[in-house]
Amino acid sequence: MPSTSRSASPTRTTRTAPKPRHRRLPALAALATAVALAVGVAAPASAAEPASPSAGTAAGTADRHLPPIHPELDFAGSTVAAHEGRGPGAPVAALAVTQTPGLDVASYQGNVNWSSVRANGARFAYVKATEGTTYTNPYFTQQYNGSYNAGLIRGAYHFALPNRSSGTAQANWFVDHGGGWSRDGKTLPPALDIEYNPYGATCFGLSQSAMVSWIRAFSTTVHTRTGRYPTIYTTTNWWATCTGNNASFGATNPLWIARYASTVGTLPAGWSYQTIWQHADSGVFPGDQNLFNGAFDRLQALANG
Repeated sequence: MPSTSRSASPTRTTRTAPKPRHRRLPALAALATAVALAVGVAAPASAAEPASPSAGTAAGTADRHLPPIHPELDFAGSTVAAHEGRGPGAPVAALAVTQTPGLDVASYQGNVNWSSVRANGARFAYVKATEGTTYTNPYFTQQYNGSYNAGLIRGAYHFALPNRSSGTAQANWFVDHGGGWSRDGKTLPPALDIEYNPYGATCFGLSQSAMVSWIRAFSTTVHTRTGRYPTIYTTTNWWATCTGNNASFGATNPLWIARYASTVGTLPAGWSYQTIWQHADSGVFPGDQNLFNGAFDRLQALANG
């Protein structure tokens, strides 16, 4: 197959997050803000500095001690190469069972030519739907419905911001904005993208036990709302660092592992195999390159639950 990459679009490495605008606070408001942050409580609202919805919680209020988010730059794997690097490719021959190729996309890819993607061999796609509790992908309808209409089995994923709001709140936002599921044979389980924090501390400032609780709340809420446990997208290193290599999700949640190398490597505790492997962040398809760990009929079985 001919190989095309994201070179038609601006490369990821040259794009930078938009800088937040600086505002001048009145002296008293600035003093009140400094005192509030020093004692660990929320700073008082100021008419000179309205809350930014982009940094909001489920109630739409801003976490003012956290930076504004740039969701258009966040996608499955957007932090992986910077933390874990890239190795040599050509993974298919090293795998013991038939692999089914697919991709994942976000707003970064814009409108996708799905007929071309299908002709180049893709059989499934994951599409970013949401981030936090305020963002929805403006290209979601074209990407999610377009892949379906082209004959791909597709699903939606959520980019997690565990320090911004609860797992329950983010799961509800996700399901309400594209993260549903139906037994139509062409819809994958909803997916949770939980990876390195693009805005600061690797584990979003959460302890390992708090992170496990957050993921559990997200997973349980998605299951309650849709009847499916979400696929979990992560890396082995992040999972070990931020959950203590918790093994309790392997019995219920499919694993979507990210590793840009010629082998899938060691998996997180609790999973004896990966369901999907994101093995490269560029290639023949737009977005990231993925392999479902099985033949097409097994992919259909995953879609059907």
